[in-house]
Amino acid sequence: MAALTTFPPVLCYHRIGGPLELGVTRVGRSVFARQMTALARAGWRTVTLDQYARQVKTVGAQHAAPLHQTPCEFLLSFDDGYASLAEHAYPVLADLGFTATTFLITDYVGNTNTWDVQYTWQRLKHLSWPEIEHWRARGFDFASHSATHQRLTWLDDAVIETELRGSHEALTARLGPEAGRAIAYPFGAVDTRVLRHARSAGYELGFAGVKGSGEALQLSRVPVYFWDAGDVPFGLRTDALGSLGRIVAHAANRFAVGTSLMQVIGRRSSVVSTLTTDNR
Repeated sequence: MAALTTFPPVLCYHRIGGPLELGVTRVGRSVFARQMTALARAGWRTVTLDQYARQVKTVGAQHAAPLHQTPCEFLLSFDDGYASLAEHAYPVLADLGFTATTFLITDYVGNTNTWDVQYTWQRLKHLSWPEIEHWRARGFDFASHSATHQRLTWLDDAVIETELRGSHEALTARLGPEAGRAIAYPFGAVDTRVLRHARSAGYELGFAGVKGSGEALQLSRVPVYFWDAGDVPFGLRTDALGSLGRIVAHAANRFAVGTSLMQVIGRRSSVVSTLTTDNR
């Protein structure tokens, strides 16, 4: 008998292929292709963001009563929007009849990832608007990962507003209103203030970390890190190994606070350097 669940599980990848890094988010192209191919052969299918949103709304209308759904459906997502997705991920998915939702850091579309700690020898490039529009025409979805990828819970209200509303406006202006329906909070960090601003900015769905609340603006996702190399990622498994994998993924996501601290230090150093230069 099919399991009763509220809506499909959500996987979160970051970078597929490209240069090696000191961090944990890169998944090799061959591993990703093997995972997606194995899932397709096992009967798994991806859902679009619109299909997922309709299921969330249906659950809400039924006061969180569970839906009887196909157990082999999942929402596949990517954070950050690296350019390597167009080379190493999207073609694999298109060949399998899969789709995905990519959450974009809108201020960095077409630019390099200077927002992040430099985990690779050279800075990495993000997807450009023409690349995004090309893959969107082929059935891939794009949504918000904020404007500059700061940890929203550490910001004051004015900056949170700028991060969320600015990203929403950039996406809807370029891609249309559907692109502004969802946000993935950087580092999965969200609190009541962030939820209030997300709702005010016009988002219908919000994706947090492994332990979401189940509410439409605080949904859970399971990250896929480099050690999650089995044919079925931990986020889609229902056995003890899947439970352990989700615990480890949650812990790894929590440790990302170090990245946030280094970002803050880097921004302050940049401001000090600019002020020093201007005063000479």
